[in-house]
Amino acid sequence: MIKITNKQIVDSLQKGPVDYIYLYTDAYLAELDNQMNPENMHKLNGHQHALLAYRFFREEVNYGGFVQLIQNGYGGYIFDNPTAKAFKLFGAKETAKTIYRAKEIFDANREELERETTDEEFNAMYVDFEDFEELEEQYYRVEKAQTAIIAKYVDDNRELFAEIV
Repeated sequence: MIKITNKQIVDSLQKGPVDYIYLYTDAYLAELDNQMNPENMHKLNGHQHALLAYRFFREEVNYGGFVQLIQNGYGGYIFDNPTAKAFKLFGAKETAKTIYRAKEIFDANREELERETTDEEFNAMYVDFEDFEELEEQYYRVEKAQTAIIAKYVDDNRELFAEIV
């Protein structure tokens, strides 16, 4: 089990919800040697994978939207797993709804969205898949509150996410 100290928890909680989530997910990434692959995925439990998925989701959507999330290889990790269901369990219902809707677009266009692209083709995908824009805007409006909800769930259920020492 991933170990986190009480001092680390106190320090990160003072900084805010994003830092608190990163405390845990940084530890997960260190355990995975910063590389997720079939050989090391078993090192994390379902709750840990869901929290790591939220980190990737938040980072990618905030900086480049769903097209970037998928092109950077996180589409399967987010959409092929019960990520939305986990976020709903965590209390982040608005984010879960957004993911369910984005999954419909992803599933219908997976081959096109995941193919290797040039920079020009990548940029054109933002026009080709403008349906993602509305979902991104919905997420941007609720992101801070949803992140705080997830951080609170983690804090209320620490034992599911790490061993506290």
